[in-house]
Amino acid sequence: MKINIKGSEPAGSTPEGSSWERNLLEKLLLEVYREQRRNRIWRWFWRLLWLLIFILIIASSGSSKPTGAHTALINLEGTISSDNNQADLLRKSLKEVYKNKNVKGIIIRANSPGGSPVISSIAYEEIRYFKAKHAGIPLYVVTEDMCASGCYYIASAADKIYADPSSLVGSIGVIGSSFDFTGLIDKLGIKRRVKIAGSNKDMGDPFVPETPEQAQIWQQMLSSIHEQFIQAVQQGRGKRLKIAENPDIFSGRAYTGEEAKKVGLIDDFGNVYTVARDVIGAPDLVDYTAETSWEKRFSKSIGSTMLQNIRGMTDQPW
Repeated sequence: MKINIKGSEPAGSTPEGSSWERNLLEKLLLEVYREQRRNRIWRWFWRLLWLLIFILIIASSGSSKPTGAHTALINLEGTISSDNNQADLLRKSLKEVYKNKNVKGIIIRANSPGGSPVISSIAYEEIRYFKAKHAGIPLYVVTEDMCASGCYYIASAADKIYADPSSLVGSIGVIGSSFDFTGLIDKLGIKRRVKIAGSNKDMGDPFVPETPEQAQIWQQMLSSIHEQFIQAVQQGRGKRLKIAENPDIFSGRAYTGEEAKKVGLIDDFGNVYTVARDVIGAPDLVDYTAETSWEKRFSKSIGSTMLQNIRGMTDQPW
């Protein structure tokens, strides 16, 4: 960098004074240059650090398929609902599993209190569909803390069900509940204004008295769904269920794993490690669980932040 300073020297100045001012200016300029150089080095350091972090994240989230024999693991967790849509997650997970020829067996690790009968029914049918197409690959459900109600509906589609002796299993029943606030609003002097077309359109409204006819309709609907649940379990479990000796098996009660084995709700005791090692014969577990919607949003957010930082490496002046 070359700087020309032009102008006449002030009156009374001496060459020595001019030289002193010039030396001071050169020192200032040199210090400014050094400071800019230090800042540039630090900018490079942070940009390279961000790039390294980005590369590590990409490497750790790679989609390369395992090359050795292994057991595929799929997690079934949480309340079964349209928000979580476990049926869709199971379907996506199973599609990925069956693409890999090194999969020797599948374990669905279940931890769920149940939920939507519709989502449970869809998941049940999807498991049976994939099993029919890939009959050579066994599919087991392993219950950890709980596999009840809709979760057991899904589990009954598996080849076998394993659980811990202390697990909670079963609860083959259907429940529908609401509140009746009619007595409260009468005490408060509140009048409910509701207009309907159809005598049963306000069924379930907690501020409207329930008629005997409506109570009967509700019971018929619950009984119909319960019957579908029972048929699915009987189809999946077959003669393993000891119904004659245990008439309350479809009463909606839950069983411990120890009790469940006696009545035929599970096949044996086990966990994901013992089933993979001793039953399937492929102890290496590989998680194939599809991402939930919030996980996708989170990963996309991280990816967007990384992309902005990388772009900033080229946008900023050097």
